[in-house]
Amino acid sequence: MTGVDYEVEYNNRARVPENPELMAGWARDAAAYREQRAPRRIAYGPGPRHVIDVFAGEGQNKEQSDAPLVVFIHGGYWQALDGSWFSHMARGLNAHGIGVAVPTYDLCPQVSVADIIMQMREAMRELAELSGRLIVSGHSAGGHLAACMLATDWKAYDEYLPPQLVSAAHAISGLFDLLPLVPTSINKALGLDEASARAASPLFWQPPAHGSLDAVVGEAESAEYHRQSRSIVEAWGGAGIATQFGTVPAANHFTAIAPLADPASPMTLRLKELAGR
Repeated sequence: MTGVDYEVEYNNRARVPENPELMAGWARDAAAYREQRAPRRIAYGPGPRHVIDVFAGEGQNKEQSDAPLVVFIHGGYWQALDGSWFSHMARGLNAHGIGVAVPTYDLCPQVSVADIIMQMREAMRELAELSGRLIVSGHSAGGHLAACMLATDWKAYDEYLPPQLVSAAHAISGLFDLLPLVPTSINKALGLDEASARAASPLFWQPPAHGSLDAVVGEAESAEYHRQSRSIVEAWGGAGIATQFGTVPAANHFTAIAPLADPASPMTLRLKELAGR
């Protein structure tokens, strides 16, 4: 992809000048939702950020282990934010009686992207105690992590886990090829070189042997974000798993996840379908 200005393509805050107001809205709406529907907090590791907020669906029995569980993994280029900014992303599915788990993870440069992938695997292992069927969604860096979870060989990771622990991934504005980030200012915190960027890129992994991948992107996002989602849909679809590419009409990188808070949105209804409900 010679001639592409990767700094311009991937610097979402510069592309969307109103991002401070949009992010302030996330924090406000997330806090209001926690007040309305207090989550159950569980730990998946020893650190203060190794936590998962679990929002039970309306009318859902919290001990119901056979019910599917949707996971939402937050973004922030692996170097910002935490799950508490996104509690309201559970609202849409909760209204349909579906539980939603929102994990937090350590951030770069304190840890590497590879470390964060491993932390999310630990979180999925913990969530396996609640449900044997996880549908993993995520935004931006979280979309990358959602794809990584679908492509994980769970039996190799832990012989006691079901091989199809993650049955589907729904990646919103995801990054699947990290090589273009290496020459950008984003990489100052990530510390990636070509080898580590390739190793952390699910586009270059063995495609999943089961499940499905949705890769959706805001209609108004950069050409590189569209390319990222199309590339993994083509690669994994060509390997035999069900894939689909979609756009969120008129959405930018920061508004692409807004439909998750709406019970009637196509995005929420798609996740409800993936959950088999």
